[in-house]
Order: sequence, then C-alpha cells, then structure tokens
Amino acid sequence: MPCLVFLVSAACDTPHPRFAGVDPVRITMGQSTFDVRVKGGEAEAIRLNAEWAPRPEAVAPRAVAAIERVSGCTVRRLDGDQAQFFARLKCSKDDRPMAVLPGRIEYECDIADAYIDRGLGEAVTEMTCTPRRY
Repeated sequence: MPCLVFLVSAACDTPHPRFAGVDPVRITMGQSTFDVRVKGGEAEAIRLNAEWAPRPEAVAPRAVAAIERVSGCTVRRLDGDQAQFFARLKCSKDDRPMAVLPGRIEYECDIADAYIDRGLGEAVTEMTCTPRRY
C-alpha cells in the first residue's frame, strides 16, 4: 500500500510524454497554480494546488491565461480536465515567449477581466503578473 501512495503522488506533476524534458514554469492565476510546459505549437498546464470540487469550466479560463502568459501565444484549442490541460497555440511571428531566466521562477497573477472582443473575435484576458524568484 505505501508503494501505491508513492506512485500516485509521484504522478501529480508528471508531464505527458510529449513534454518530457521540458522545464516547467510555475504560475499562479487566481486561486490556481499551474506548471506550464511549452513545446512547439503546444502547451500543457498541470494544476498543482488542491481546490474543493473544481469544475473544468471554472479552472479552464485560469489555465488559458497561464498558458498564454508563459507562451506569449494565443490558445487556439484547449482540452483536458480540471487537473491537466493541453492547448494548441496560435503564435504570430510577433509573439515572443516570456523570458525564462535561470533558476526557479514563479509568477503570481491577478486577473482583472476576461471577455470576448467581438470586433477581433478573440478571447481577451487582462492581468497583472509579478515574478517571484527562488
């Protein structure tokens, strides 16, 4: 039994094989903390914190905001559940990924607003993020 508990807890932040070897960026959006990994035109966000009965509909906007902040791209499609999300990204040549500096960096972000810009037909998330270095 102790071995089973160890295996289950070890899987909590294990990336999908497509993202193996990609260092995560830890970011907090609202009440959710994610490890985000970006590779090519895809991203993965794994929620790390405990939340009481989170629904995917409640966590998904925070996952999208986290992925967009880390990748510098727009989330085109999001799949997954309340613990692990996978995104396909739309990156223009002007998009620049957020600079990831050496050492562990966590970001805490306050989401000011999230809405659909009807003129552009895009989801917009306005937020302020503060890095915390360790």
